[in-house]
Amino acid sequence: MKVLVYSAKDFEIKNLEKSNGGKHKMKFVPEALNATTAVMAAGYDAISIFSNDDASLVVLEILQELGVKYITLRATGYNNVSVKSAKRIGLKVGYAPEYSPHAIAEHAVGLLLALNRKLIKAHAQVQEHNFLLDELVGFDLNGKTVGIVGTGRIGSILVRIFHAFGCKVVANDVKRNPYLENHYDLEYLPLEELCRKSDVVSINTPLNYETHHLFHEPLLMAMKQGALLINTARGGIVKTEDIISALKSGQLGGYATDVYEYERGVFFMDNSRTGLKDELLKELIELPNVLLTPHQAFATKEALERIAETTIYNLDCWEEDKTCKNELGFETVTL
Repeated sequence: MKVLVYSAKDFEIKNLEKSNGGKHKMKFVPEALNATTAVMAAGYDAISIFSNDDASLVVLEILQELGVKYITLRATGYNNVSVKSAKRIGLKVGYAPEYSPHAIAEHAVGLLLALNRKLIKAHAQVQEHNFLLDELVGFDLNGKTVGIVGTGRIGSILVRIFHAFGCKVVANDVKRNPYLENHYDLEYLPLEELCRKSDVVSINTPLNYETHHLFHEPLLMAMKQGALLINTARGGIVKTEDIISALKSGQLGGYATDVYEYERGVFFMDNSRTGLKDELLKELIELPNVLLTPHQAFATKEALERIAETTIYNLDCWEEDKTCKNELGFETVTL
């Protein structure tokens, strides 16, 4: 099978080549998929895309006309793909659902610890030989209430981690997890009540029609004053303007995120020479109580290996006309 890999990063190519083992004819290009670059897929049976590629209806129609039959995502989230449209026009779409929920969960905890204990500021101070502690005071996690929004693969790991910290863990999800309730004293609450009671809230739900801008002004105002918000899911789940307002007013104590609402065309690129044109992003990262990482939560050795293995598995299934367990229909993925 001839496969064009869009948005190919240097750190992932080696794993993809190793997992492929020469079975498929793969070409790697750094360009992201969009309505302009879709023509690059002419003559290919399949393409592989990343989370910031554009697989909307217009792009899918171009791909279908060029003869592309399969799309495999190197990601768990698929909000950038019009899945229903793909199925309607005969394109099969697969994803990587379980590459490493531990990588995401552990990064979320790392973000929280760094934000709460002012680790970035502390490091910067020490580099300047400033060893004062006046602006480095955090709080104990032990005994605090942590709210987990979404108790799927990633959220369930976070429940166990925060339980081990000695936290009271509460959660919100459309589907309860009895195992977590029985073994980790997890309590499910309505979302607004969770926000009112939690000292820390972690977002671990997919981005879809129901969750877009879920965390906007009314919900942020319902949060416990000074609470910390952690987002390793998708940027569009929060309304960035409202987050900034809540941070400036002191309603929100801090925001640590690995994602950004308008990250396409900015993240996974070196913008140090050109600078940022996104004024909203610049305002966000300049706030002293914000910690933003560049969508790196998935980037562990183990996760990259599993993503590559899953990508090749999806292609193998389609080429051999076998059922692909990762093929998307209309179901919703739980992070």
